[in-house]
Amino acid sequence: MPEDWQRAVAVVAHPDDLEYGVASAVARWTGQGKQVSYLLATRGEAGIAGRLPAEVGPLREDEERRSAAAVGVTEVIFLDHADGVVEYGIPLRRDLAAAFRRLRPEVVITMSFALTWGEDGPVNHADHRAVGLAVLDACRDAANEWVFPDAGPAISTIRDAFVATGADPTHFVDVTGTIEAGIASLKLHKAYLDGLGRAFDPDEFLRNLAGYVGLGAGVEYAVGFRRYPMS
Repeated sequence: MPEDWQRAVAVVAHPDDLEYGVASAVARWTGQGKQVSYLLATRGEAGIAGRLPAEVGPLREDEERRSAAAVGVTEVIFLDHADGVVEYGIPLRRDLAAAFRRLRPEVVITMSFALTWGEDGPVNHADHRAVGLAVLDACRDAANEWVFPDAGPAISTIRDAFVATGADPTHFVDVTGTIEAGIASLKLHKAYLDGLGRAFDPDEFLRNLAGYVGLGAGVEYAVGFRRYPMS
């Protein structure tokens, strides 16, 4: 993946989404002195069974801020869409375009909006699908002065969007030197991981995933992305 840029925004639906691989790449980039901001559509308040959203939202927001800090990210923005019922549409596109115009990224990162995880895998979360597709459209919206004119001046900074966790990557990031930071970042989502109700080892999961991508990339550990050119 090209690294001739200085500003990126990583956009996902929930706290913890970026930590299943992308955070290891973020740690590499912030270690190079790049500025990466996190933009989350929700606070993940509907994400822990048996615990009230009013309690869970602030808890997961705190976990995400600490998790982001573990990989060198200091700016974490929440858009306050409702967890579990995020809708693709004009309000979401407007919020994303407004954030892009304010943050002026050169690169935008998001995650898969495919219907399923892999060809025969389980159905992808509806929030992931809505946010991922809206991100691509909002990149174009942010550049059009006649779309959402009340959301700030149009920008022409966004070169590419890169979608992670998909089955057909076009690019990879070597995270051999930063996977430990990525693992530490995921472990900081303790309340959420404890709430899964089953055994889950962040170290084993991330090493297996990044090791598999690394086999194809020719490195020990890698994260895959699919590039969508914007300019």
